Amino acid sequence: MREKLLVVDDERTILDLTAMVLRGKGFEVLLTDNAQDGYDIIAAEDPAVVLLDYMMPKVNGLAALCEIRQRFPQTYVIMFTGKGSEDIAVELMKAGAADYIPKPFSNTNLVERIENVLHLREIELRNIELLEERERLRKEIEKWNRDLEQRVEEKSLELKRAHAEILQSEKLAALGHLSAGMAHEIRNPLNSISLFVQVLQTGLKDDPELLSYSEKVIQEVERIDDILVKLLATSKRSPFQLRSISIQDVIDKALEMFSEQIQSQGVDLIKEYETSPPPILADSDELSQIFSNLFANALFEMATGGNLEVRLRHNEHNVMISVCDTGRGIPQEHLNQVFDPFFTTKKKGTGFGLSVVLRIIKTYGGRIEVKSEPGKGTCFDIRIPLG
Repeated sequence: MREKLLVVDDERTILDLTAMVLRGKGFEVLLTDNAQDGYDIIAAEDPAVVLLDYMMPKVNGLAALCEIRQRFPQTYVIMFTGKGSEDIAVELMKAGAADYIPKPFSNTNLVERIENVLHLREIELRNIELLEERERLRKEIEKWNRDLEQRVEEKSLELKRAHAEILQSEKLAALGHLSAGMAHEIRNPLNSISLFVQVLQTGLKDDPELLSYSEKVIQEVERIDDILVKLLATSKRSPFQLRSISIQDVIDKALEMFSEQIQSQGVDLIKEYETSPPPILADSDELSQIFSNLFANALFEMATGGNLEVRLRHNEHNVMISVCDTGRGIPQEHLNQVFDPFFTTKKKGTGFGLSVVLRIIKTYGGRIEVKSEPGKGTCFDIRIPLG
């Protein structure tokens, strides 16, 4: 059986003769005498071509042609017309007719015209498929390009981050050599200064003013020694004891140390422990230093209130902790410097706190990243391997 055709004509004789001719050529032929029923047949049967009479009652052929082309664009229409004027032909073709056949027509001409329209339909539908396929491929290529650009961007960020981490490690290594030498070379004269001042104090008991000056000298000596201790801590690991500990417990204990400050500054503490990570092998004091430094910095930025948010979760590989505040934030140009030793935005800060945090996290094979927006706050994201 060849293509399916629909003949719409209000003359029964035309319907019967046309059906006989077309069925004899192997077509499946559907018949109706009005356009309204024709719409229903097209919707149900999806014929390739409709043979439509121009002059019909109720709905005329031109209106039916427009309706069919709008609702069923893959169904082509050949018009029968007894008015063979050029004006009508032009009107029909503009309305979307694939061809028109003046009445009366010969059987041979009818079949040839239908064959031509079917061939045209096949070509045009194939072109539509090719255009749709081209559009699909274009969108797919665009998606591949977007994915590729995203992967390149991600890899570039990873390389940039890796490069920054290498530079940071080199800085810490250089600082380690420097601080070890400085501690030895500076502490010896510091010790001598302290001893000489203590000797001088025995002769200054009768002069309270000079005695107070000597005490200030000793205080400054102790302050310098304290700075040296912090400097060593940024690059050199202190004596440690590894044991199985709960990071959640370490965080809670660190928060407890700041509970009075949190309350006095009117800071709202928001804890979101999404999961309970398994214990990890670590030194409790070292991990406590991480959170003590981060909490202290966050509270320093929220002297008149704000939100301190601590989030904890884990997957099969890592524990993830986020410490966020709603303080002043860090300017974009300073974000790459916050872990550098000696860098600080505090008037009396030494700039060692975050360097110590970085050194400890690196010790455990972890990573720390900082995100900040001036005026809105800062967030530190930590990732520590479970095994």
